[in-house]
Amino acid sequence: FRSPFLSSSNLRSNLRSMAASVGSVAAFDTAHADMVHDTAFDYYGTRLATASSDRMVKVFDVARDETQTTTHVADLAGHDGPVWQVAWAHPKFGQIVASCSFDRRVLVWKESEQQRGAFTQVFSHTHHGSVNAVAFAPHEFGLVLACGSSDGSVSVLTYKPAENVWDVASIPDAHSIGCTSVSFAPAVPAGAVMPSSAGDPPAPQPRLTLATGGCDNTAKIWHRDDSTGTWKCDETLNMHSDWVRDVAFCPNGTLPVKQLATAGQDGQVILWTQAGSGADGDGWKGTVLHNFAPQPVWRVSWSLSGNVLAATDGTGSVSLWKEEADGAWVRAADVAGA
Repeated sequence: FRSPFLSSSNLRSNLRSMAASVGSVAAFDTAHADMVHDTAFDYYGTRLATASSDRMVKVFDVARDETQTTTHVADLAGHDGPVWQVAWAHPKFGQIVASCSFDRRVLVWKESEQQRGAFTQVFSHTHHGSVNAVAFAPHEFGLVLACGSSDGSVSVLTYKPAENVWDVASIPDAHSIGCTSVSFAPAVPAGAVMPSSAGDPPAPQPRLTLATGGCDNTAKIWHRDDSTGTWKCDETLNMHSDWVRDVAFCPNGTLPVKQLATAGQDGQVILWTQAGSGADGDGWKGTVLHNFAPQPVWRVSWSLSGNVLAATDGTGSVSLWKEEADGAWVRAADVAGA
């Protein structure tokens, strides 16, 4: 399900997110013994977690200066198969990172407050197939983690601090052939902080919204019914002609519309928009940003402001797309694969 080109190859990890802001690419040797499949910065951009086929997760400190020096902090050994993806929780919950693997497990790790670099497993959840994707929800909803699996299901893990337990909810048939990707929408309803006219109704309360991508060539939008704790599908997005490899909600909730990017094995990057909020919002409308065929597109990632989108294609190259003032998207830069 996962590509060796998600982040880099030849045991090198490119700090592409940082490169977009400083105009250069910094590379370092992760010392992984096999292919690196994913990298993830923490909330502050000062820590980097890496996932590899050597079954290891590594954590590095990253200097936020011109040197971008990396310092190895920890090796997290617990998986029995290739580790596909890693994700950091919001720092209000402590230094917490989640990892998922071909071994069918999701592991949640937390660093000791007394000993820097001392991570321990605090939770483990097992699916019936490879777990291909993990993502934490916005912190406003608590410590919530979504996990997408080849068994077709999506599990949503919610930590309950009062009982010190994790609650497990399941979307059993999210994607019949398998789920490849998950992404939570921002907690702020679209346009909620935009100036409103006198007499406008108050902005609706945010609800926990999740996007998933799958091997059934679709992306789906889900929301949690807080009265029952169950998940309901709001819409199925059908424009891809092959597996949907990645989904990514735009993190900027101040925009007047919700935005979702999807990447496909068919080479298409599609931007989906929805005006309005909640159940009263308009339907999702898709526009092809670019078609990279015959290359697949493995990953898409937004800048925090939501006006730059990065896409990683099958060659390992990253292209940066920027939204102009008139709403048009243009190819702003390319970063060659390692």
